[in-house]
Amino acid sequence: MGSKHMQIGEVAARTELSLRTIRHYEETGLVIPSARSRGGFRLYTEADVARLMVIRRMKPLGFTLDQMRDLLAATDRLDTGEELSDEERDRALEQVRGFEQLAAERVADLREQLARAEEFAATLRDRLAPVWRP
Repeated sequence: MGSKHMQIGEVAARTELSLRTIRHYEETGLVIPSARSRGGFRLYTEADVARLMVIRRMKPLGFTLDQMRDLLAATDRLDTGEELSDEERDRALEQVRGFEQLAAERVADLREQLARAEEFAATLRDRLAPVWRP
């Protein structure tokens, strides 16, 4: 067991996810530790960390666990190195493109919400300015 495996605490620190969240993603089948130590501790690789980062980035965009699972399955098919038929490859690529488009739409929605929130905060500052002069 060299430096290529990490225990869950290191993975949590690197991904900024809680131990509980990582375990939950394991229970739901999104990320399965690549190995176990002799003592039964979960061991993760860089690929596992990368997978967790995909999930972490999808979460604030409102993707469901099923959507996360679907995207990961499509990227797994593309990344396995196995020969895919043109149809299988095209189907997986189309799924990934669909998720990219949906993510872009959700990012645009979040930017709009942020702009409205900033306008609101500025309005409050403007209303306080004449009243509160230090």
